[in-house]
Amino acid sequence: MNILSIQSWVSYGHVGNASAVFPLQRLGAEVWAINTVQFSNHTGYGEWQGTAYSGQSVRDLIDGIAARGVLPRCDAVLTGYVGQADIGDAILHAITSVRQANPAALYCCDPVIGDTDTGVYVRPGIEDFLRLKALPAADITTPNRFEIERLTGLDCSTLDGARQALLRLRSMLRGGGPACVLLTSLETDTTPPDCIDMMTAAGDGFHLLRTPRLQLNVNGAGDAIAALFLFHYLRSSSAVAALQAAGSSIHGVLRQTAQAGSPEILTVPAQQEFVTPTQTFKPTAC
Repeated sequence: MNILSIQSWVSYGHVGNASAVFPLQRLGAEVWAINTVQFSNHTGYGEWQGTAYSGQSVRDLIDGIAARGVLPRCDAVLTGYVGQADIGDAILHAITSVRQANPAALYCCDPVIGDTDTGVYVRPGIEDFLRLKALPAADITTPNRFEIERLTGLDCSTLDGARQALLRLRSMLRGGGPACVLLTSLETDTTPPDCIDMMTAAGDGFHLLRTPRLQLNVNGAGDAIAALFLFHYLRSSSAVAALQAAGSSIHGVLRQTAQAGSPEILTVPAQQEFVTPTQTFKPTAC
């Protein structure tokens, strides 16, 4: 399995490619990582050092990979945070290049916009790029509740509302592909206070995965869950199987992180959770 991952990079901690690449490699995938920034740490710390790369520099790396003649072996493109508009153009160039070489390749778009506790934190224009250009090119998308509500205009405070939002977002994806949506960080009127939900909409209907709520506040979990879901979907062609495997793994990693009181996800110490989760949570049809 070969995955082209275009995301940010931090030297300390785990967000963007620093959160997505290692789990994929631990599971046995080859990852062709293209970094859109090289920062000392994620920006949630309030200060950081480093450089943001231009869209042209990202495009050059894509073309350099293509020149090796390997794009026919690329199974999927994975993208997350889009820092600026020209990075978006480079992402579209990557998707076009990969699909020309391998029409069966999938594009998984993690539509990073913000979260309930932060609001929108991407630059102006990025939300429109995701809605109008990235999602129509995507086969799979992995928003959190805040993002799906922004993208669809629908409230997800009830289970029926979440289902309607999933259907609307799925209709915005590329036709002819799997058109699969994974909704993370979901709380509805049916979610117990000590739990958190994830939900999928795919050809096999709606499925919900419920895990115990953990007391922690870390960055990068969304980047990891998108990568894990994509991997397991590629391997199984089943959104339900991907939800179970990815959700169980990320819960195990976050549980160890919470127990250690770590401000960063324990991606390396908890790596066995990616392969054999300590606890398996089974999705239910909803």
